[in-house]
Amino acid sequence: MPVKLLVVGSGGREHALVWALARSPQATQLYVAPGNAGTARLATNVPIKADDVAGLVTFARQQDIDLVVVGPEIPLALGLVDALQREGIRAFGPTAAAAQLEASKAFSKAFMRQHRIPTGAYGSFSDYASALAYLDAHPAPIVLKADGLAAGKGVLVCQTDREAREGLQAILRDRRFGTAGERVVIEEYLTGQEVSVLAFSDGKSLAPMVLAQDHKAAYDGDRGPNTGGMGSYAPAPLLDPVMLHRVSTEVLEPVIAGMAQAGTPYVGVLYAGLMVNGDDLRVLEFNCRFGDPETQVILPLLKTDLLSIVEACVSGGLDQLGLEWSPRSAACVVLAADGYPGDYARGLTIEGLENVAEEDVLVFHAGTRQDGSRVITDGGRVLGVTGLGDTLQGALDRAYAAAGAIRWPGVFYRHDIGAKGLARGDA
Repeated sequence: MPVKLLVVGSGGREHALVWALARSPQATQLYVAPGNAGTARLATNVPIKADDVAGLVTFARQQDIDLVVVGPEIPLALGLVDALQREGIRAFGPTAAAAQLEASKAFSKAFMRQHRIPTGAYGSFSDYASALAYLDAHPAPIVLKADGLAAGKGVLVCQTDREAREGLQAILRDRRFGTAGERVVIEEYLTGQEVSVLAFSDGKSLAPMVLAQDHKAAYDGDRGPNTGGMGSYAPAPLLDPVMLHRVSTEVLEPVIAGMAQAGTPYVGVLYAGLMVNGDDLRVLEFNCRFGDPETQVILPLLKTDLLSIVEACVSGGLDQLGLEWSPRSAACVVLAADGYPGDYARGLTIEGLENVAEEDVLVFHAGTRQDGSRVITDGGRVLGVTGLGDTLQGALDRAYAAAGAIRWPGVFYRHDIGAKGLARGDA
């Protein structure tokens, strides 16, 4: 049955979603709001911002859109899915109530405590003096999290008590993260291996995706400030079958059951960010959508038609659909603007894109814009270069060769994406 689609968002995740959905024979028309220079090659970009709920709903209604796929977290938290559903328009993504799992760190921690989902010890505060007293009783290392959405940058890992105090000042008093920092969650510092587990959900059942590993720190060796993600690879065999089963039974299934019990069934992608240390398994965070840049390595390995999965999630028939995955590896290297995740320039001409034409290389645009015949930078994370290979080493070789062919003033990227996987012998 022909389907008119609207994808909401403008980043690398959304380009990857558009790329995958455009491959479906059912997708007759594909729109992206607002999109970027890369999505424009596969779909029709629409100049509506991702947080313009009213504008998106009006467009979907006027264009008789059959299905809306929401990429970023902000429109989910603002209730875009709820607004679309009120108009009788099908949407892939959780409602605002369910999206609180990501939109509020305090809600998420309380939900985990209520449903006995393993996570680190924590305290939640809007009062500076109370938060400071908690810090005094829990010396560094410790983690501070702005409660609300902060574009992946609202987490401060503090190695000293002084850093913790300065971080608390920055969040609660200086409001470095704006309204996202009206409340702070102070959390136990956990050690081990970080792993991302993503799963599709139709509100009743789950279908896990291949494991991916993200690289949050800006610079090689996991140094520098946290970013939205500087690269990823999949599959990342960080969990054995026993631990994968535990993730399903101790983390993912309790979330779906708890949301259903609350009358807010969870439909869309559930993303669990985990810390694994031996047999110890804890949830660091939940995201309520595809990860970025995990999407750029997961979807190229998905052999099942993505649109059929989305349809099954929205209609409640996910348990009737088996997912098939490629046995290959994928690696994504993020090319970022000089200064990211701090201040950076926009409007710089990107050169060398025409030199990347290898079949097993995909260039997903993130912060780009078309300016006449030029493609220019328009964000901090500008491009995600994904390589595919029969081995992780082969995928990395292709990704880095392509990344080296693309240029603009100040471009930088990490040179050690996937290094931990190679060290474990995942080559």
